[in-house]
Amino acid sequence: MKWIHIGIVTVTLTIVASCQTNDAVVNLYTDRHYDVDQTLFDQFEVQSGIRVNVVKLDADPLLTRLETEGEATQADLIFLADAGRLGRAKNRELLKSFPLSLGHELIPTHLQDADRHWVGLTKRARILVYHPDRVSSQDLSTYEDLAHPKWSGKIAVRSAGHVYNQTLVASMISQLGEPATATWLSGLVSNFAVRDPLTSSKHPIGNDRDQAKAVYSGVADVAIMNSYYLGRMLNSEDSNEVNVAQAVRVFFPNQSTFGTHVNVSGVGLTKHGKRSQNALALVEFLLTTEAQRVFADANFEYPIRTDLTPHALLQDWGGFVEQTTALSVYASQTERAYQLMEASGWR
Repeated sequence: MKWIHIGIVTVTLTIVASCQTNDAVVNLYTDRHYDVDQTLFDQFEVQSGIRVNVVKLDADPLLTRLETEGEATQADLIFLADAGRLGRAKNRELLKSFPLSLGHELIPTHLQDADRHWVGLTKRARILVYHPDRVSSQDLSTYEDLAHPKWSGKIAVRSAGHVYNQTLVASMISQLGEPATATWLSGLVSNFAVRDPLTSSKHPIGNDRDQAKAVYSGVADVAIMNSYYLGRMLNSEDSNEVNVAQAVRVFFPNQSTFGTHVNVSGVGLTKHGKRSQNALALVEFLLTTEAQRVFADANFEYPIRTDLTPHALLQDWGGFVEQTTALSVYASQTERAYQLMEASGWR
């Protein structure tokens, strides 16, 4: 596998801080909402002396804000929870490339933008979960198989409007082509479980956790969801979520073909950021062994670095072959994916 350099800052955090005593801040825009992120930002501030100012908004309003601010923006770094959103930021020319001197040989090329406009910091898999009382692992194989009539009324997934699904479909386009993906979508949608018994509506509802709950309750037999949600449910303070997560099982699709779809949360330097050196120092910190371990243990995300192991819970699910087509190949194609999803009736 090829590797490219994207993560080692050539100066230490203490030097960066001492050189920027009059401007020892980094302004970060993010759509992530996890306590672990703030924990790491606080640790970075203690170690470096660089304060992290955080603005949280949903991704689309965040990108619109950054676009509207233009050269006047105070944002230096943007941290988004999906490669599709990072692709939109790139397409709207809101990012600038990481410098060539920035390097990290332990991050696979497919988890970075080909033009160095963004880099992944954490990874998750788009897995299948199923109820073992109604489905055997031998019944499951690929994402494509979910369109087979045998799954009629048995599939749960969140709405087409969410970027997690748009990026998954964009990855299918890259593997199958548009015509075959459109055919697959038609079959998949026809197999959606009824989510509203009063109206017999099959329109998806809820987030990824709700899809697992649908499997647990018997509304569906198989759900598509992100891996870290299940990890968080198993460690939830909500006993119902724990019960749901303990009852279902994990399956990694496409192990004999192109691999299970993976996605990232990643960061990019804002085009008009004024404190890029501080932003680079924060990125370097978030790629350290210690920070990667915190991401993995607190949020049940897969480390982006290949030299680190995931949380023991994720290891219990087993290793898996992941899709290695560069995320940047299809991260910018989520709008086209959404058009195909809407055409198929996925709402």
